[in-house]
Amino acid sequence: MNPLKSINPSFNSELVSELFNLEKIRYTHLGGTTPPWLFFDLREIMYILESVASARIEGNRTTVVSAAMDSLSNDEKPSDENLQELRNIRKAIDFIEETFDGDDSQQITPSFIREVQKIVVTDLKHDGSKWPGDWRSCSVHIKKSDHEPPNHIEIPRLIQELCDYIADDNDNKMDIIKIALAHHRLAAIHPFDNGNGRTARLVTYAMLIKAKFINKTMRTILNPSAIFCMDRQEYYNKLAAADSGKEEALEDWCLYVARGIASEMVRVNKLLDRNYAVPNIIEPALKSALDSQFISAEEHEILKIAMQKDLIQAQDVRHLFGPTASAAVQTSRVLTNMRDKGLLMVHPDYQKKYVMRFANNYLLRDVLLAMDRNGLLVVKNEATE
Repeated sequence: MNPLKSINPSFNSELVSELFNLEKIRYTHLGGTTPPWLFFDLREIMYILESVASARIEGNRTTVVSAAMDSLSNDEKPSDENLQELRNIRKAIDFIEETFDGDDSQQITPSFIREVQKIVVTDLKHDGSKWPGDWRSCSVHIKKSDHEPPNHIEIPRLIQELCDYIADDNDNKMDIIKIALAHHRLAAIHPFDNGNGRTARLVTYAMLIKAKFINKTMRTILNPSAIFCMDRQEYYNKLAAADSGKEEALEDWCLYVARGIASEMVRVNKLLDRNYAVPNIIEPALKSALDSQFISAEEHEILKIAMQKDLIQAQDVRHLFGPTASAAVQTSRVLTNMRDKGLLMVHPDYQKKYVMRFANNYLLRDVLLAMDRNGLLVVKNEATE
């Protein structure tokens, strides 16, 4: 196997130009004008999209809408293995965020990589593993690839070498180069009997958190698998070319990843712009839900007010129920019902004030359809159910 090495692109190269462009986007990628109620539900959608995008690369054909509905389900077991695969990826994302978010001292270690793989293959038969959480104990061949992964005896040493490379300090502008090369290296080592691609993409997610491209505190979100699932064959071709270890092939792989991350950040920034997201995504979704009778006319008006004001209380919507003596009682009843349905949430700091939610059974499908109409869903042929 080729030795692990970084690259030093020339100053006038396309890669360096893209890295400067990425840094410019990166420092404007700070939550935009999106209010908290919108950000946290958009983040939930990003989790769904990341799960679907990563699984889609492996041949999972679950649609975004089906995945979204399953994410809202209380069923202990999903209806099929494809949905279980998505749940596993989501659990791995939760594990990664619990491990790294807000803790700069945490490092990517061999045990961390093994735990991620163990999570993604749990309860799967077709795409599961004989040895969940353990390195493979035999030689393997990758289908439709000329690359020969290293002998299994070499895996512990190669993975430790990779983790040391990831842990080394570097200039921030080199973050994407390190992330791209680490993704390729982990895929090339192919340390598990199954789940290698999903694990590599999730380790990429972890590295993006460590590099502050994804940060809940600063309200930044990203769906890194989007850059790979748009054209699965191109993704595989770029990985295969980089297997040669040649400088130009590695640089081309890094350029592919850098351009993909930049494009994804631009796309997400549109969603984080209140002036774009509200009229193009949220308002049409509310109208569609009303037309489909998923929400009532009263609920529609209350949600419009909540969307405009960000934070509402009973007196903000009492006028909708007329000047009668019972208006206060009606207002309280409707707000409580909307809270129970997940359309509103009590603000954690103000017991009698509410914020709007759309990650629920009544609005989420229409939000996804609105995103699809605006070209904001990364997986092709989505939301057609």
